[in-house]
Amino acid sequence: MTTELKHLTTTKYALSLHTSTPELGLAISNFAGETRSQVWNLGRDLSSLIHQHLIEFIKPQTWADLSYIAVAKGPGGFTGTRIGVVTARTLGQQLDIPVFAISTLAAVAWSEAGKSQNPKTIAVEMPAQRGQFFVAIYQFEPDASGLRACLPDTVMTPEGWQETLANWNTSDQLIEAKSGLAATVTSILELANLDWQEGKSPNWSEALPYYGQHPVEI
Repeated sequence: MTTELKHLTTTKYALSLHTSTPELGLAISNFAGETRSQVWNLGRDLSSLIHQHLIEFIKPQTWADLSYIAVAKGPGGFTGTRIGVVTARTLGQQLDIPVFAISTLAAVAWSEAGKSQNPKTIAVEMPAQRGQFFVAIYQFEPDASGLRACLPDTVMTPEGWQETLANWNTSDQLIEAKSGLAATVTSILELANLDWQEGKSPNWSEALPYYGQHPVEI
């Protein structure tokens, strides 16, 4: 491999953002041995500080080094999710690179699958508003190198969710997604990379948030 070709294959990076909770999670990787991530608990300062943290975090890489962006699309907090998706869409548009919108629940499932010696079906629940749950069931498929959504992200009452789990035909590993979710920003990046390796290249305009619920009851 020539020095020039080696340089080209090792300097393209991908960036991921997770803002579906009061925390900001950022990760960057070239998937060739160089990966770093960081989480900040910004709370209400997320909107005013996200760009500052992005500018500092990406160094020593530059925006031109990015091949694509990944973002947690929710479910999660309405305002935080919107900020993250809008930021990713803006970067994708300005840099003319793809933007992958990845489920927050899928990232949790992927993270847990990596910890299990024999992961199969993973059910994920996250507290939602008005006593409900954001829920999903994923099938880990090592041969296909990814996750398959058996039950796509949706909202259920506790009773409906328990009935769904009871009637499911497989033994589920139930994960409660409550805190520290921004740390799964690396899983957001890894899931996006699986799609990227399959040749997917979604336009920034396709990256849409998943709120699941209205922010206020109507």
